[in-house]
Amino acid sequence: MKRLLMIILACTLVFALAACGGNNGPSPAANNGGSNASNNQGDGGQGNGTGEQEPDPVTLRMAWWGGQPRHDYTLKVIEMYEAANPHVNIEAEYASWDDYWQKLAPQAAANEMPDIIQMDLSYLTQYAEKGQLEDLTSYLGEQIDVTNISENAISGGKLDEAIYGFNLGVNTIQFQYNPELLKSAAGVDAIDPNWTWDDYAELSKQAAANGVYFDTGVKEDVFFHYYLRSHGHSLYHPTEPKLGYEDDALFVDFFGRLAANVQAGGTPTPDIRNQLAGNIEDDPVVKGEAIGIFQWTNQFVAVNNLAPAELEMQPLPGPDAEEGLYLKPSMFFSVSKNSEHKDEAAQFISFFVNDVEANKLINGDRGVPVSSAVKEALKDSLSPEQAKIFDFIAWAENNSSPLSPPDPLGSAGVMDALKSWVEKLDFGNVTAEEAAAGFRADAEKALERAQN
Repeated sequence: MKRLLMIILACTLVFALAACGGNNGPSPAANNGGSNASNNQGDGGQGNGTGEQEPDPVTLRMAWWGGQPRHDYTLKVIEMYEAANPHVNIEAEYASWDDYWQKLAPQAAANEMPDIIQMDLSYLTQYAEKGQLEDLTSYLGEQIDVTNISENAISGGKLDEAIYGFNLGVNTIQFQYNPELLKSAAGVDAIDPNWTWDDYAELSKQAAANGVYFDTGVKEDVFFHYYLRSHGHSLYHPTEPKLGYEDDALFVDFFGRLAANVQAGGTPTPDIRNQLAGNIEDDPVVKGEAIGIFQWTNQFVAVNNLAPAELEMQPLPGPDAEEGLYLKPSMFFSVSKNSEHKDEAAQFISFFVNDVEANKLINGDRGVPVSSAVKEALKDSLSPEQAKIFDFIAWAENNSSPLSPPDPLGSAGVMDALKSWVEKLDFGNVTAEEAAAGFRADAEKALERAQN
């Protein structure tokens, strides 16, 4: 009897210890960058019968810019992640390009930025050097699976040996156009792959004469930088807080030509362009009122799906287009320094870039995927439009030059100055020479001010 009592007590002690073992802290987060959501379903201790405690509930704020199609599929990707990781709730914050940055700046100043931030190369230095972004280096190979992602792709978000943004896709700039409208309004069947800026001006003049825009304008800093590169210069000096070109004739030639197109009716005026910012649905190309649009490859699918005819794509005008063209990280996901859930934020980034099913929804909208495994898995399911993007990026890899360094601190002020002076020029309020000089003065003040 005494022996039986001892056995019962021993068993009781074993079960008590087992119960206590479940309170040693939360289990690892459910998703560690696996290849699909279903494989990650049981990794967070959700009802797995092991006695491990379920992860504590986590709420992440996630912000991005874009048009309605991007908002729609991103919300679906978030739902996929939340289904695989029931302890995670992601609150979405999204806006058009201009509104996004206007909202992010005061959030950053108050240390209240979202946990996951869609970040552009032009703003990466600004937020990183102010200590507002987390260095993701220690998360690589841990929370962020980089097994199938090249070092070149990862290094796109590197500043001073720290990774402040994780590359979401590869991108480049091009001209996307409606061949039917090109023929009826400009009198040619297709754009010559080796076209020049003189050819562009002539086509624009012909389109305007027939009551159609040739293009819908350019994002000033992106395409001026391309133009400068094609002439052996860059927008920013590599080591000093000043512009990277000395001769203002480059500004006069580029923006003077574009302003002439605006004033001739070949390109919308700035007030119309500002109304269209971020609203693909209202773009003149979509409405059949413009032949083409200068933009990034990753935006091709969204515009093509809404356009009245199948669009074609073409490299930018030359000469020396190869020197001007570059492959760029389309955008990044960064993790804010003020986030209280950095591990979970990094795990979502891993899911976003590595999950095949998620990337079937993303559809290359944020650039050609950086994961070789995802690219291979998507190959057979690409739509004709997506295949065009993948093919163009493959072509650009052999017909472009190395990416310039990230934009320096103060570049946001430079972009504001450039936009302001170009608008004055387009409206005919200043000459191209006055705009060039005014921009240089304002830009270099912004760069110098940022150093203090």
